[in-house]
Amino acid sequence: MSTEHIPGYLAGANSDPLMVVMAVILVVIVLMAGVFYFKLHAIPEHIAHGKNHTQIQLITILTILALFTHNNLFWVAALILAVVELPDFLAPLKSIAKSLETIAASKQVTIQKNSEQEEIVKESI
Repeated sequence: MSTEHIPGYLAGANSDPLMVVMAVILVVIVLMAGVFYFKLHAIPEHIAHGKNHTQIQLITILTILALFTHNNLFWVAALILAVVELPDFLAPLKSIAKSLETIAASKQVTIQKNSEQEEIVKESI
């Protein structure tokens, strides 16, 4: 069989077109798998950014640890922190403290008024 009768998709004397196509496909698939892997690891960060989460730094650190250590527990913890809304304990405590300051200030004013009235009464006697 002479080389003129060999189909074009088979390996010829100078090149192998199927191997070149498969090499390109392999490189593209490996790159796409890498992009998918990094996007998957960034899901908790994207969720936290979207919600303007208060613990965004902790979530970012957990996702980076999961990426470099391949420990899925860090990634799951970051995902749970990003999804679950932690209650805001600080706002009610600040409100209570502000109310107590207002009450204390009003009582201080009342005490001062009473002491002034007592002094006036003592002076008049």
